[in-house]
Amino acid sequence: MEHAISWFEIPATDLNRATAFYETIFGLKLTVFDTPNLKMRMFPIDDIMTGVGGAVVDSGGFHKPSVTDGPLIYLNGNPDVQLILDKVEAAGGTIMVPKTQISPEFGYMAVIIDTEGNRIAFHSIPQS
Repeated sequence: MEHAISWFEIPATDLNRATAFYETIFGLKLTVFDTPNLKMRMFPIDDIMTGVGGAVVDSGGFHKPSVTDGPLIYLNGNPDVQLILDKVEAAGGTIMVPKTQISPEFGYMAVIIDTEGNRIAFHSIPQS
């Protein structure tokens, strides 16, 4: 197994608001992918066969945003989670745990609450 995670979905009740939030804090464009039962805005991925992919999803109620329940997803915060945290509040989110060192070799983490009420974490490893 190359990666422990292959795909993730972040729940959204207002897909336009959630899309704007993630595009703002990461400085990227999410890709629209809608099916008859699911509306997704996918994060860019270089290689779907070897990379980890994910999306912000409005499933009409199948997914439920939560600050306390369910798994905690860590998104790639390289090169420095602080660069992302600096954009969170202006984009409508809240910082729950500021940039915190895990250890010198494992880098830093932070946790936010996004515009949909999801608890989302970021991880970065200092570049040598």
